Amino acid sequence: MNSNNLSMEHVTSEEHNEPPKPEQPGKSWVSELWDWVKTIVVAFVIMMLLNLFVFNLSMVKGQSMQPTLVERDRLFVNKIVYHLGTPSRSDVIVLRDPSEGVEKKDFLVKRIIGLPGDTIEVKDHHLYVNGEQQAETYTDIEVQDPDFGPITLEPDHFFVMGDNRHEGKSKDSRVFGSITSDEIVGKAEFIFWPFSELKKL
Repeated sequence: MNSNNLSMEHVTSEEHNEPPKPEQPGKSWVSELWDWVKTIVVAFVIMMLLNLFVFNLSMVKGQSMQPTLVERDRLFVNKIVYHLGTPSRSDVIVLRDPSEGVEKKDFLVKRIIGLPGDTIEVKDHHLYVNGEQQAETYTDIEVQDPDFGPITLEPDHFFVMGDNRHEGKSKDSRVFGSITSDEIVGKAEFIFWPFSELKKL
């Protein structure tokens, strides 16, 4: 009787003392890799959605917005702001190029000069909005192009110009006419690169 009990206890003790089975290293490596892949995919999808609906990063090409913007400045473009409100005069915006021909670009950067209902005129090298001469602190020279207008903007139409007022340096509403809100991609909020030029627009 006692020998049986000893035998059972001995067996039970051996079972409790069995060494744990080693983990399979291959399985944990694959699991960790899969976690990284999921994280990267989710981050990429989020960035794509933000880029599509919320913001965009754009690079300035050309001279039409000098001296405010120069070639290769990088801009943070707010794409949702005009879904929550309406464009304002002096906003710097990115728009789809409404012009035609070989010089047509995908996008342009311009400043809103006139809002729906405004009357725009360029006369004697000065810009007039609703008959009042504008003090344009963002330019470095008077308008060098020929006189323009006057024209009165229709509902949902905006008049845009480049800050570069040297002759022939800006293709804008004096060339392709007023634009609609559907052609506006977003508002250029600030220059984020180069850091030495970091500033709000």
